[in-house]
Amino acid sequence: MLIVICGATASGKSRLALELAQRLNTIIISADSRQVYQKFNIGTAKPSVTEQKLVPHYLIDICEPTENFTLAEYQIKAQNLISDAANDPPLLVGGTGLYIKSITKGLKIPRVSPQPELRSQLITLGQTQLYAWLTQVDAIAAQKIHPNDQVRTLRALEVFYVTGKPISQQQGENPPDYPILQIGLDGEVEELNRRIAIRTHQMIELGLVKEVAYLIQKYGQDLPLLNTLGYAEIKQYLAGDISLAEAIDLTILHTRQFAKRQRTWFRAYPEIEWFDVNNRNLLELVWQKIQEFSQSIVKIT
Repeated sequence: MLIVICGATASGKSRLALELAQRLNTIIISADSRQVYQKFNIGTAKPSVTEQKLVPHYLIDICEPTENFTLAEYQIKAQNLISDAANDPPLLVGGTGLYIKSITKGLKIPRVSPQPELRSQLITLGQTQLYAWLTQVDAIAAQKIHPNDQVRTLRALEVFYVTGKPISQQQGENPPDYPILQIGLDGEVEELNRRIAIRTHQMIELGLVKEVAYLIQKYGQDLPLLNTLGYAEIKQYLAGDISLAEAIDLTILHTRQFAKRQRTWFRAYPEIEWFDVNNRNLLELVWQKIQEFSQSIVKIT
Protein backbone atom coordinates (compact mmCIF):
# COMPACT_ATOMS: atom_id res chain seq x y z
CA MET A 1 0.00 0.00 0.00
CA LEU A 2 1.14 3.52 -0.80
CA ILE A 3 -0.27 6.82 0.48
CA VAL A 4 0.25 9.92 -1.65
CA ILE A 5 -0.03 13.45 -0.27
CA CYS A 6 -0.13 15.95 -3.11
CA GLY A 7 -1.29 19.45 -3.94
CA ALA A 8 -0.06 22.92 -4.76
CA THR A 9 2.86 24.62 -3.07
CA ALA A 10 2.17 26.02 0.43
CA SER A 11 -0.94 23.85 0.86
CA GLY A 12 0.45 22.17 3.96
CA LYS A 13 1.52 18.82 2.51
CA SER A 14 4.70 18.48 4.53
CA ARG A 15 3.09 19.33 7.86
CA LEU A 16 0.23 16.88 7.34
CA ALA A 17 2.60 14.15 6.13
CA LEU A 18 4.82 14.60 9.19
CA GLU A 19 1.87 14.07 11.54
CA LEU A 20 0.55 11.09 9.59
CA ALA A 21 3.96 9.44 9.31
CA GLN A 22 4.37 9.56 13.09
CA ARG A 23 0.99 7.92 13.59
CA LEU A 24 1.74 5.26 11.01
CA ASN A 25 5.35 4.83 12.13
CA THR A 26 6.45 4.99 8.53
CA ILE A 27 8.73 6.94 6.19
CA ILE A 28 8.27 9.93 3.91
CA ILE A 29 9.46 9.77 0.31
CA SER A 30 9.85 13.23 -1.20
CA ALA A 31 8.27 13.94 -4.57
CA ASP A 32 9.89 17.32 -5.08
CA SER A 33 12.15 17.83 -8.09
CA ARG A 34 14.34 20.44 -6.34
CA GLN A 35 14.65 18.93 -2.88
CA VAL A 36 16.78 16.14 -4.35
CA TYR A 37 19.60 18.68 -4.66
CA GLN A 38 21.99 19.42 -1.83
CA LYS A 39 22.42 22.97 -0.48
CA PHE A 40 19.15 24.18 -1.99
CA ASN A 41 17.31 24.31 1.31
CA ILE A 42 15.36 27.44 2.17
CA GLY A 43 14.06 28.23 -1.30
CA THR A 44 12.77 24.67 -1.77
CA ALA A 45 11.06 24.57 1.66
CA LYS A 46 13.10 21.49 2.47
CA PRO A 47 12.15 19.74 5.75
CA SER A 48 14.24 20.97 8.66
CA VAL A 49 16.82 18.85 10.45
CA THR A 50 14.40 18.53 13.38
CA GLU A 51 11.60 17.32 11.12
CA GLN A 52 13.89 14.81 9.45
CA LYS A 53 14.83 13.46 12.86
CA LEU A 54 11.17 12.97 13.77
CA VAL A 55 10.46 10.98 10.62
CA PRO A 56 12.91 9.39 8.15
CA HIS A 57 12.82 11.36 4.87
CA TYR A 58 14.13 9.93 1.61
CA LEU A 59 15.08 11.33 -1.82
CA ILE A 60 16.20 14.59 -0.24
CA ASP A 61 19.80 15.85 -0.65
CA ILE A 62 20.79 12.93 -2.84
CA CYS A 63 22.76 14.72 -5.55
CA GLU A 64 24.93 17.75 -6.23
CA PRO A 65 23.37 20.89 -7.76
CA THR A 66 25.60 20.43 -10.81
CA GLU A 67 24.18 16.96 -11.53
CA ASN A 68 21.26 16.27 -13.86
CA PHE A 69 18.87 14.07 -11.90
CA THR A 70 16.43 12.45 -14.33
CA LEU A 71 12.84 11.30 -13.93
CA ALA A 72 13.96 7.75 -14.66
CA GLU A 73 16.46 7.87 -11.79
CA TYR A 74 13.81 9.23 -9.45
CA GLN A 75 11.36 6.49 -10.43
CA ILE A 76 13.86 3.69 -9.79
CA LYS A 77 14.89 5.03 -6.38
CA ALA A 78 11.31 5.69 -5.27
CA GLN A 79 10.09 2.27 -6.44
CA ASN A 80 12.90 0.58 -4.52
CA LEU A 81 12.02 2.47 -1.35
CA ILE A 82 8.35 1.54 -1.69
CA SER A 83 9.25 -2.12 -2.19
CA ASP A 84 11.52 -2.11 0.87
CA ALA A 85 8.72 -0.61 2.99
CA ALA A 86 6.22 -3.31 2.09
CA ASN A 87 4.99 -3.83 5.67
CA ASP A 88 4.32 -0.16 6.46
CA PRO A 89 2.61 2.08 3.89
CA PRO A 90 5.15 4.81 3.03
CA LEU A 91 4.04 8.35 2.29
CA LEU A 92 4.90 9.81 -1.12
CA VAL A 93 4.74 13.56 -0.56
CA GLY A 94 5.24 16.51 -2.88
CA GLY A 95 4.02 18.79 -5.60
CA THR A 96 6.00 17.55 -8.60
CA GLY A 97 3.20 15.95 -10.55
CA LEU A 98 5.41 14.04 -12.96
CA TYR A 99 7.36 12.45 -10.10
CA ILE A 100 4.12 11.25 -8.54
CA LYS A 101 2.69 10.08 -11.85
CA SER A 102 5.85 8.10 -12.59
CA ILE A 103 5.03 6.01 -9.51
CA THR A 104 1.23 5.88 -9.41
CA LYS A 105 0.89 5.20 -13.14
CA GLY A 106 4.13 3.28 -13.53
CA LEU A 107 5.31 5.40 -16.44
CA LYS A 108 7.55 3.65 -18.91
CA ILE A 109 10.53 5.98 -19.23
CA PRO A 110 13.27 5.46 -21.83
CA ARG A 111 16.48 4.79 -19.91
CA VAL A 112 18.52 7.26 -21.92
CA SER A 113 20.62 9.75 -20.00
CA PRO A 114 21.03 13.31 -21.35
CA GLN A 115 23.55 13.57 -24.19
CA PRO A 116 25.09 17.08 -23.91
CA GLU A 117 27.26 16.84 -27.03
CA LEU A 118 24.43 15.52 -29.19
CA ARG A 119 22.06 18.19 -27.89
CA SER A 120 24.54 20.99 -28.52
CA GLN A 121 24.94 19.83 -32.11
CA LEU A 122 21.20 19.55 -32.66
CA ILE A 123 20.43 22.96 -31.17
CA THR A 124 22.60 24.69 -33.76
CA LEU A 125 20.23 23.46 -36.48
CA GLY A 126 17.29 25.44 -35.13
CA GLN A 127 13.91 24.33 -33.81
CA THR A 128 12.18 24.37 -37.20
CA GLN A 129 14.63 21.85 -38.67
CA LEU A 130 14.62 19.74 -35.49
CA TYR A 131 10.85 19.45 -35.45
CA ALA A 132 10.81 18.60 -39.16
CA TRP A 133 13.21 15.73 -38.45
CA LEU A 134 11.08 14.54 -35.58
CA THR A 135 8.01 14.32 -37.81
CA GLN A 136 10.02 12.03 -40.09
CA VAL A 137 11.47 9.69 -37.46
CA ASP A 138 8.61 9.71 -34.94
CA ALA A 139 5.36 11.17 -36.28
CA ILE A 140 3.40 9.95 -33.26
CA ALA A 141 5.63 11.83 -30.83
CA ALA A 142 5.59 14.91 -33.04
CA GLN A 143 1.79 15.04 -32.88
CA LYS A 144 2.02 15.33 -29.07
CA ILE A 145 4.77 17.96 -29.07
CA HIS A 146 4.22 21.59 -29.96
CA PRO A 147 6.40 22.73 -32.90
CA ASN A 148 7.99 25.37 -30.65
CA ASP A 149 8.72 23.02 -27.74
CA GLN A 150 12.47 22.62 -28.13
CA VAL A 151 13.01 20.73 -24.85
CA ARG A 152 10.66 17.87 -25.71
CA THR A 153 11.74 17.86 -29.35
CA LEU A 154 15.38 17.47 -28.36
CA ARG A 155 14.53 14.72 -25.90
CA ALA A 156 12.58 12.76 -28.51
CA LEU A 157 15.39 13.04 -31.05
CA GLU A 158 17.97 12.21 -28.40
CA VAL A 159 16.19 8.98 -27.49
CA PHE A 160 15.80 8.04 -31.14
CA TYR A 161 19.47 8.56 -32.01
CA VAL A 162 20.72 6.71 -28.92
CA THR A 163 18.37 3.71 -29.07
CA GLY A 164 17.41 3.61 -32.72
CA LYS A 165 13.74 3.41 -31.71
CA PRO A 166 11.11 6.19 -31.59
CA ILE A 167 10.40 7.50 -28.11
CA SER A 168 6.68 6.91 -28.73
CA GLN A 169 7.35 3.16 -28.86
CA GLN A 170 9.17 3.26 -25.52
CA GLN A 171 6.53 5.13 -23.54
CA GLY A 172 3.34 4.02 -21.85
CA GLU A 173 2.16 2.96 -18.42
CA ASN A 174 2.60 -0.11 -16.23
CA PRO A 175 0.67 0.64 -13.00
CA PRO A 176 1.94 -1.00 -9.79
CA ASP A 177 -0.02 -3.92 -8.32
CA TYR A 178 -0.21 -2.46 -4.80
CA PRO A 179 -3.17 -0.29 -3.69
CA ILE A 180 -2.67 3.47 -3.71
CA LEU A 181 -4.56 6.11 -1.74
CA GLN A 182 -4.04 9.61 -3.11
CA ILE A 183 -4.81 12.53 -0.79
CA GLY A 184 -4.96 15.99 -2.33
CA LEU A 185 -4.88 19.27 -0.40
CA ASP A 186 -6.63 22.29 -1.82
CA GLY A 187 -8.57 25.37 -0.74
CA GLU A 188 -9.83 28.75 -1.78
CA VAL A 189 -7.43 30.62 -4.05
CA GLU A 190 -7.34 33.57 -1.65
CA GLU A 191 -6.23 31.32 1.20
CA LEU A 192 -3.55 29.61 -0.86
CA ASN A 193 -2.29 33.02 -2.04
CA ARG A 194 -2.14 34.19 1.58
CA ARG A 195 -0.10 31.12 2.52
CA ILE A 196 2.27 31.68 -0.39
CA ALA A 197 2.90 35.28 0.68
CA ILE A 198 3.52 34.25 4.29
CA ARG A 199 5.92 31.49 3.30
CA THR A 200 7.84 33.74 0.93
CA HIS A 201 8.45 36.28 3.71
CA GLN A 202 9.43 33.44 6.07
CA MET A 203 12.03 32.26 3.57
CA ILE A 204 13.54 35.74 3.49
CA GLU A 205 13.64 35.81 7.30
CA LEU A 206 15.29 32.38 7.36
CA GLY A 207 18.11 33.65 5.12
CA LEU A 208 17.16 32.99 1.51
CA VAL A 209 19.23 35.95 0.29
CA LYS A 210 22.31 34.60 2.05
CA GLU A 211 21.64 31.12 0.67
CA VAL A 212 21.41 32.40 -2.92
CA ALA A 213 24.56 34.51 -2.50
CA TYR A 214 26.44 31.45 -1.24
CA LEU A 215 25.19 29.29 -4.13
CA ILE A 216 26.21 31.90 -6.69
CA GLN A 217 29.67 32.15 -5.15
CA LYS A 218 30.10 28.38 -5.07
CA TYR A 219 28.58 27.36 -8.39
CA GLY A 220 28.40 30.54 -10.47
CA GLN A 221 25.30 32.44 -11.47
CA ASP A 222 24.78 30.30 -14.60
CA LEU A 223 23.83 27.22 -12.57
CA PRO A 224 20.43 26.17 -14.03
CA LEU A 225 18.88 25.62 -10.58
CA LEU A 226 19.48 29.29 -9.78
CA ASN A 227 16.98 30.15 -12.50
CA THR A 228 14.16 28.37 -10.70
CA LEU A 229 11.38 29.79 -8.55
CA GLY A 230 12.57 31.90 -5.62
CA TYR A 231 16.22 31.71 -6.57
CA ALA A 232 15.93 33.55 -9.88
CA GLU A 233 14.21 36.54 -8.29
CA ILE A 234 16.76 36.84 -5.46
CA LYS A 235 19.55 36.46 -8.01
CA GLN A 236 18.13 39.50 -9.81
CA TYR A 237 18.19 41.42 -6.53
CA LEU A 238 21.79 40.46 -5.80
CA ALA A 239 22.75 41.55 -9.31
CA GLY A 240 21.29 44.98 -8.56
CA ASP A 241 18.58 44.70 -11.19
CA ILE A 242 15.66 45.00 -8.77
CA SER A 243 15.08 45.87 -5.10
CA LEU A 244 14.53 43.25 -2.42
CA ALA A 245 10.88 44.31 -2.14
CA GLU A 246 10.47 43.79 -5.88
CA ALA A 247 12.16 40.40 -5.66
CA ILE A 248 9.76 39.35 -2.92
CA ASP A 249 6.73 40.56 -4.88
CA LEU A 250 7.92 38.74 -8.00
CA THR A 251 8.52 35.55 -6.04
CA ILE A 252 5.00 35.70 -4.63
CA LEU A 253 3.54 36.35 -8.10
CA HIS A 254 5.50 33.57 -9.79
CA THR A 255 4.72 31.14 -6.97
CA ARG A 256 1.00 31.87 -7.33
CA GLN A 257 1.25 31.20 -11.06
CA PHE A 258 3.13 27.97 -10.39
CA ALA A 259 0.53 26.89 -7.80
CA LYS A 260 -2.23 27.47 -10.36
CA ARG A 261 -0.48 25.14 -12.80
CA GLN A 262 -0.05 22.52 -10.06
CA ARG A 263 -3.75 22.66 -9.19
CA THR A 264 -4.68 22.23 -12.85
CA TRP A 265 -2.36 19.20 -13.13
CA PHE A 266 -3.65 17.39 -10.06
CA ARG A 267 -7.31 18.18 -10.75
CA ALA A 268 -7.02 16.11 -13.92
CA TYR A 269 -6.79 12.91 -11.84
CA PRO A 270 -10.19 11.74 -10.51
CA GLU A 271 -8.59 9.15 -8.22
CA ILE A 272 -7.32 11.88 -5.89
CA GLU A 273 -9.38 12.35 -2.70
CA TRP A 274 -9.52 16.08 -1.99
CA PHE A 275 -9.48 17.78 1.41
CA ASP A 276 -9.87 21.44 2.33
CA VAL A 277 -6.68 22.87 3.84
CA ASN A 278 -8.76 25.19 6.04
CA ASN A 279 -10.68 22.40 7.75
CA ARG A 280 -9.78 22.37 11.44
CA ASN A 281 -10.24 18.60 11.51
CA LEU A 282 -8.05 18.00 8.46
CA LEU A 283 -5.70 15.56 10.18
CA GLU A 284 -8.52 13.47 11.64
CA LEU A 285 -10.49 13.45 8.39
CA VAL A 286 -7.48 12.25 6.41
CA TRP A 287 -6.67 9.72 9.13
CA GLN A 288 -10.22 8.38 8.90
CA LYS A 289 -9.91 8.06 5.13
CA ILE A 290 -6.67 6.11 5.53
CA GLN A 291 -8.31 3.75 8.02
CA GLU A 292 -11.29 3.19 5.73
CA PHE A 293 -9.00 2.55 2.77
CA SER A 294 -6.90 0.08 4.76
CA GLN A 295 -9.98 -1.78 5.90
CA SER A 296 -11.33 -1.99 2.36
CA ILE A 297 -8.06 -3.56 1.25
CA VAL A 298 -8.26 -6.17 4.02
CA LYS A 299 -11.81 -7.10 2.96
CA ILE A 300 -10.79 -7.48 -0.66
CA THR A 301 -7.81 -9.68 0.18
